[in-house]
Amino acid sequence: MAFTFEPTDLPGVIVISPQVYGDARGFFMETYKQSEFQAAGIEVALVQENQSRSTEGTLRGLHYQREPRAQAKLVRVVYGAIYDVAVDIRHGSATFGRWVAMTLSAENRKSLYVPAGFAHGFCVTTDAAEVIYMTSDEYAPELEHGILWNDPALAIPWPVAEPTLSLRDMAWPPLGAGLPR
Repeated sequence: MAFTFEPTDLPGVIVISPQVYGDARGFFMETYKQSEFQAAGIEVALVQENQSRSTEGTLRGLHYQREPRAQAKLVRVVYGAIYDVAVDIRHGSATFGRWVAMTLSAENRKSLYVPAGFAHGFCVTTDAAEVIYMTSDEYAPELEHGILWNDPALAIPWPVAEPTLSLRDMAWPPLGAGLPR
């Protein structure tokens, strides 16, 4: 098996570690293999891949795409490091409003699988970071939404007190304001 799948405290959110083959030339690893992901319970088709580059202290999130085109995401870092967060926003979930966070980096080569029904965000903790993420549905801007990054009800301990944010990310409502479905 080319991967280790580690569940988190939130059902469906999974940390994925690849098997890395290294020698004097460098390394090789598989980053996604549908059959192994399906065997681990990740049975969504991934249909779009995105890449972002951000400077240190940049915070992107907390984003999600609403139904009927909610997105699952498979997130990994190819340069630098990020503090990566997934928040359960599924109405009626026993873990609604809870979150998990971890460091994803080019060095640790881990990925995070974030199912549909979760908001996602990250903060860059190195000079810069390049993040690649695959999604289970194509981007639909009319269905994009978010949660305020520093919502006191969530109390996420972001590693930067005053991050660089987009105007949109500064304006999202807190979780307690109610989420559009």
